[in-house]
Amino acid sequence: MLISLKDVSRAYDSGEGEVYALQNVSLELPRGEFIAVVGTSGSGKSTFLNLVSGIDRPSRGEVWVAGERIDLWNEDQLAKWRRRTLGIVFQFFQLLPTLTALENILLPMSLAGQPNEPRARALLTEVGLAERLAHLPTMLSGGEQQRVAIARALANNPPLLIADEPTGNLDERTGRDIMAILRALPAQGTSVLMVTHDARLAAQADRIVQMANGEVVRILRRKAHS
Repeated sequence: MLISLKDVSRAYDSGEGEVYALQNVSLELPRGEFIAVVGTSGSGKSTFLNLVSGIDRPSRGEVWVAGERIDLWNEDQLAKWRRRTLGIVFQFFQLLPTLTALENILLPMSLAGQPNEPRARALLTEVGLAERLAHLPTMLSGGEQQRVAIARALANNPPLLIADEPTGNLDERTGRDIMAILRALPAQGTSVLMVTHDARLAAQADRIVQMANGEVVRILRRKAHS
């Protein structure tokens, strides 16, 4: 299994008692799929994402990702694990503004001690930016910046890419292009976990996890796409 949560809850102190952002969630999600997590604001999907990425810790329960239990680890262990296991794509790109597109891709490689410029160039070519290697983020459109962000997330060849509303800051046509890139990744060996509020985007996934009030209410397995 790619992701396994075992009786996971996450509670916060509201000042007037505990409030549960996630409550008694148990699920298993397989490798090799494009998985969408959907729900309204406050449904628990962001908390779910933070637990899977090790940004947050459960109040109780176990969180397993790519065969490793991550909820017991300290920050140093989590940082090393993220470098080899996770790629993260954000809604607002979060590229370093003083680095070129190529340098943004090389950064996570360097942090992992494995800078590889030919791979960085190849990744940018794969997302259609072979002619934008030396461009700073301010010289790129929103769609181009998100393409760089996807290439950066794939820099260390992670088994899992997490996408948090990846098209939320893009126009419809550019969003379709980004979704096409993400949908192709499982066939290339990188599973995708996407959080979205957009039912149309979720419908393109292989599996849909529906959340409400901090609980998983349904998991739908989609038919093969044409």
